[in-house]
Amino acid sequence: MIILIAALAVVAVVGAAVRLRGGRVRSFPPASPSARALTASDLGASLGDRATLVQFVTEYCAYCGPTRELLGEIAAERPGVSVVEVDAAERMDLARRLRVFTTPTVFVLGPDGTIAARSAGKPEKGKLAESVGSVMDDGSGGDRSDADE
Repeated sequence: MIILIAALAVVAVVGAAVRLRGGRVRSFPPASPSARALTASDLGASLGDRATLVQFVTEYCAYCGPTRELLGEIAAERPGVSVVEVDAAERMDLARRLRVFTTPTVFVLGPDGTIAARSAGKPEKGKLAESVGSVMDDGSGGDRSDADE
């Protein structure tokens, strides 16, 4: 009985740690030089003029629908921001290159395709909007009004 209780405690702690890490938007340390930026040909879609949100999805992803809506809201509020959805199962090459292990995984790209941030799991709207605003500020000469929403 004691072993069962100890095992449940360990599982609860690990589950809580995974849940706390999921959805955080953080700057993206590239794994390799080929993972520093994405091009329109990598994505099969054009990049946004000011920023691009790339969402990796799978068929059975529970949070992909709500994340799609969230990205759409953020892009609709900011001119020049586009959203690209990539099926991780169909684009395993790209998923491996970017080390996408869970869906949804969202990347924030600058206007040149440079990866500025990533989020694995259901992203936090405020942090994601802040990342998009900061990418847009870098490319637009300091207009902070988009990041303050």
